[in-house]
Amino acid sequence: MEKLELEITETIEDGKYCLFAKGRVDSNTADSLLSKLENALKTGQKTIILNMSKVNYLSSIGIRVILKIYKQLNESGGTFNIDRPSGIVRNVLGMVALKDLMVTN
Repeated sequence: MEKLELEITETIEDGKYCLFAKGRVDSNTADSLLSKLENALKTGQKTIILNMSKVNYLSSIGIRVILKIYKQLNESGGTFNIDRPSGIVRNVLGMVALKDLMVTN
C-alpha cells in the first residue's frame, strides 16, 4: 500500500512566512503541518500564508489545525491566509464557512 504524505516547503518572502503544502492534510499528516505553523508562531512570524494549490485532500483535523493557527494569529494582531487553494480545498472550506474568511486567491 502506498504511503500518502504531505510535503511542506517553507520560505520567507517580503517579511511573510510562506508555506507550500503538497499532498493530503489528514489525521496522518496534520501534526506535521501544525508543527511547522506553531514553530512559525514561536519565532514571531506575524503574517503566515499557506499555499494549498497542490493539496488534494483536507480532512476535519486539517481544518482544525488551520482554524487554530488563524485564531492565534488573529488574537495577536497577525494575519493568516490560504493562498491558491485547490478546488477540493476551496470546496471544503466553503462547506464549513471558512473560505471567505481565509482564502486570498
